[in-house]
Amino acid sequence: MEKQKERTYFVTSESVTEGHPDKVCDQIADGILDAYLEQDPKSRVAVEVMASANTLMLAGEITSRGQVDVVAKAREIIREIGYVEKGKGFDADTCMILTNIHNQSPDISMGVTKGDENGEEVLGGGDQGIMYGYAVDETESLMPMPCDLANRLAQHLADVRKKGKAHFLYPDGKTQVTMEYNEAGEPVSIRSIVVSTQHSPLISRCMLESFIKKIVIQPMVDPKWLTPETRIYVNPTGRFVMGGPAADTGVTGRKLMVDTYGTIGKHGGGAFSGKDPSKVDRSAAYMARYVAKNVVAAGMAKRCEVALAFVIGQVEPEAITVNTFGTGKLPDRYIEEIVKKVFSFKVADIISQLDLRRPQYRKTAAYGHFGRVNQGFRWEETDKAWLLAGVMEGMKKTR
Repeated sequence: MEKQKERTYFVTSESVTEGHPDKVCDQIADGILDAYLEQDPKSRVAVEVMASANTLMLAGEITSRGQVDVVAKAREIIREIGYVEKGKGFDADTCMILTNIHNQSPDISMGVTKGDENGEEVLGGGDQGIMYGYAVDETESLMPMPCDLANRLAQHLADVRKKGKAHFLYPDGKTQVTMEYNEAGEPVSIRSIVVSTQHSPLISRCMLESFIKKIVIQPMVDPKWLTPETRIYVNPTGRFVMGGPAADTGVTGRKLMVDTYGTIGKHGGGAFSGKDPSKVDRSAAYMARYVAKNVVAAGMAKRCEVALAFVIGQVEPEAITVNTFGTGKLPDRYIEEIVKKVFSFKVADIISQLDLRRPQYRKTAAYGHFGRVNQGFRWEETDKAWLLAGVMEGMKKTR
């Protein structure tokens, strides 16, 4: 009888550069948030941005002791991204900026800020929702490999442009990686790589393709993942001259998979950018990643997903759920017990544990909020892994 061939499957993740219209909006929203937090760490900020053609709209709610020129901040960020040439359809100096920003609803504020018997501030969740965190031992960053690689390719593409190595590259761009996995859930090889980049009309397709393969892709991709069947696509449509908000409307929060785990792992649906940490759809997602990453780093599981369910105004999660997909060294219910002993999931504790009151968010608004090792983000640290491992060993002995 013929031996049955091992089943394989494919996982695809995409990323976009900081010049993508949606990411322009995310960065402006988080840049405004950072500016307020710098002046008043307890600022309440919920900013949404839309960019279309040469027009930008800033809307939302801000309650703060700080004073920020949001229009000037938006122009500064657009300039830093690279939209500086007039006549291209969108640029920092000539774009029209409309604003509609007001104070946070007192009904929401009442649920978020409370007081205990000692008069101390107690924070409740700024919204309801389910937030997920995920980690897997495929990469050093404990991120899914196709997601990690797509983000790194997009960032390198932007770095090459901004360092002046390619005057013919413009800010907008996308990447995509499809990876083959075996039945055991391990990455085997790269099926395909896509890099689409906005470019000058003066560069030939042949020269652009050669440049991207040699300067952008080769330095970022380990040859061991490539096979003779690996397909590499550079600007598959053949031309990408019009780009950014001049070509496509951008809106805050439309790249949820790019921001998180690249289609691997669940997403509760709440966007991050433009929201201060009292909004649990941001802070609890960071906490869930922090816990999941420490669980995997502790050797408790090869894969881990943490879900936190909140009710608006509630101080602690309604539910905390751990799923290790059958890779845990203990049943998931025991890992949940350990997690609850080691971490505090009160909203105020999440904010203080992860140092979320400080300005740091614009850096998260492109190339993913997770997997950014050694960039100063507390939720990417694995400082609790030793404690989790110790509690796990103690529980094994008493079972």
